Amino acid sequence: MQSLVERDYFTDYEILKDPYAFFNALRDNGPIFQPPGKDYFIVTGFEETLQVLRDHDTFSAIIALQGAGAPLPFTPEGSDINGQLDAHRHQFMGWDSVVNMDDDRHTKLRALINTLFVPSRLKASEEFIDKYCEEMVGKAVAEGKVELISAIATPFVTMVVADLLGVPMEDRTVFMNAIADAPPPGSLDGAEGAGHPFAVMGKYFFGYVADRKANPQDDILTELTHATYMDGTKPEVHDIVQLGMFMFGAGQDTSAKLLGNAMKYLVEQPELQDRLRADPKLISAFLEEVLRIEGSTKQTARLARKDTEVGGVKIPAGSKVLVALSAANRDPRRWENPNELEIGRKKIVEHVGFGRGKHVCAGAPLARAEVRIIFEKFLASTSKIELDMEKHPGGIADLVYEPSFIIRGLATMNLKLTPA
Repeated sequence: MQSLVERDYFTDYEILKDPYAFFNALRDNGPIFQPPGKDYFIVTGFEETLQVLRDHDTFSAIIALQGAGAPLPFTPEGSDINGQLDAHRHQFMGWDSVVNMDDDRHTKLRALINTLFVPSRLKASEEFIDKYCEEMVGKAVAEGKVELISAIATPFVTMVVADLLGVPMEDRTVFMNAIADAPPPGSLDGAEGAGHPFAVMGKYFFGYVADRKANPQDDILTELTHATYMDGTKPEVHDIVQLGMFMFGAGQDTSAKLLGNAMKYLVEQPELQDRLRADPKLISAFLEEVLRIEGSTKQTARLARKDTEVGGVKIPAGSKVLVALSAANRDPRRWENPNELEIGRKKIVEHVGFGRGKHVCAGAPLARAEVRIIFEKFLASTSKIELDMEKHPGGIADLVYEPSFIIRGLATMNLKLTPA
């Protein structure tokens, strides 16, 4: 019988739907381990994860989207592959996306992104979120039931990021449908070509940028279009379009899945609902713990640019590294009772649910705000939230996670809502 460590993370449906036993089996072999027959390493240790994500000179983010399981477009040679990497960068999937960028190009674009999520903009966005949540949750509670993922989570976070960016109201449904019809990033059932959401959104975003040049508005797309880097140069139009699409796509995926993952704990533990209703200030701490124990992003990937060592293991230049964020967040060397949800853990914000280093999620403050607000509305508007047993006769065991090597999220979740 094949052992857990011999199974393939990228193609095994059961592991993709529930990776924790697999990562624990790997951890038994040390905080960084090369599975038998694989050409990549997997990092499960918390400190080792920080080392890899913070060392940008040694590790490139170029394989963040395609993952450690995909082949490289060249054969690495020597103890330093920076020259080869630069020569072949355009051949990597998503090479022009900010999440895959390195060095100066990433630094300049990321500095631009960081200016967008200022407190004043987030406060204005929270006003929209509050009003929109009131409508969505109110309608669901009035009906007494709802399918959380498709009817609430995805449209909610999509509308929030659309409002922030400045996507016209008439186009938002088009984007929501494109995203809803496509599997999540990293799915075994992934969409390619013309059906991919970015392919659908591309022509729209080019149009938005052209429009904002002539007709500035009070939105992020306008700021990006008229932005200037610190050195006085201006971003390429292509970079602005790619950034806008990435912010739209990434913003809805992770936040929508976080909402579902967190709700699972509330229906599984009714006493937790009562605790949060009695003290809504605990909702933020609850969400941080969910980000640790069941965050939306399971992993990212890095490519070693030069020979190095992590956790006592030698990593040759050209090695691919799967950084298992969900495993690092359950590393028993860092967290007591790592597999238990405990509100109020010390230093909980040190989790790596949003990554770490230069590529840490820039939209984390927005994600925290939008999911916190909708949970406040759900809990204030109800006296009980439970699974719809007609749809899920087996209870929690019926909930199915999507088979993505990147995203941890439920496919569906039908709820019954008892009004307050």
